[in-house]
Amino acid sequence: MTPPPFVISIQSQVVFGHVGNSAALFPIQAAGLEVAAIPTVIFSNTPDYPTLRGRALPPEFFSDLLQGARERGLPERADFILTGYIGSLDVAMMVADFVAEAKAANPRLTYLCDPVMGDTGPGLYVPEAIADVMRDRLLPMADIATPNPFELGWLTGQPVATLKDLVTAKTSLRIAPGAHLIATGCALEDTPVGHIESVVLGDEGASRHPVEHLPVALPGTGDLFAGLIVAGLACGSSLPQAVETAQRLTFRALNHARELGAGEVVLSEPEFRRELLTLDSLRKG
Repeated sequence: MTPPPFVISIQSQVVFGHVGNSAALFPIQAAGLEVAAIPTVIFSNTPDYPTLRGRALPPEFFSDLLQGARERGLPERADFILTGYIGSLDVAMMVADFVAEAKAANPRLTYLCDPVMGDTGPGLYVPEAIADVMRDRLLPMADIATPNPFELGWLTGQPVATLKDLVTAKTSLRIAPGAHLIATGCALEDTPVGHIESVVLGDEGASRHPVEHLPVALPGTGDLFAGLIVAGLACGSSLPQAVETAQRLTFRALNHARELGAGEVVLSEPEFRRELLTLDSLRKG
């Protein structure tokens, strides 16, 4: 029997709620993939609550977890590495070293870098030194990068208002030849009214994927979206198909959260869970 695709997911974890690995892990597993989840920070909840407990993993502790992953041969075994929020500079540097080692040891590996750094409104919410590591070390190794417009603008120093701006930003981003940029949550000058879109740019050109814009902004949205893209690709979808599926399922999760009056992404909507199982059936096909 062929083992399922294997993902290493390196990002935040919370005790309560759904951000980082706490958002991405369930949909990836429900789609039939195996995941090694390595936390960069462990918090009690998202920062949107009155109190926040926990902290970034101490560097020596995080280094020990990575060493354990090496000893189990996980980089050689993985089909995908997904990275997201990183809470300290030391950890950011170790993540970059680990990804570089994994890609050298396993040329078939696909690396998706979600440069979780900030957003319109809050602005940059990691220290600039961490953002610099994402720009200078992680993104150049990425096969797929999923910045939002604020992150893309900060990384490139260029505004993002048109498709031409996105094409220019992709060049400035210094991602590898043949890599794909997925600009998420875009409201460009010609985006349909009442919608936002993800725009996929690669050597083959651009594809645009609009979706209805819900009047909510919830923690964990981008983490869920990136995890769903990995799940779709691992189950055999093309990148545009994976983006369409990720947008549809993320929309369902956000809309369900809005109906419940929840303050963050909710993963319990029945149709959301059913479609994840459908992805698994397509992979087994």
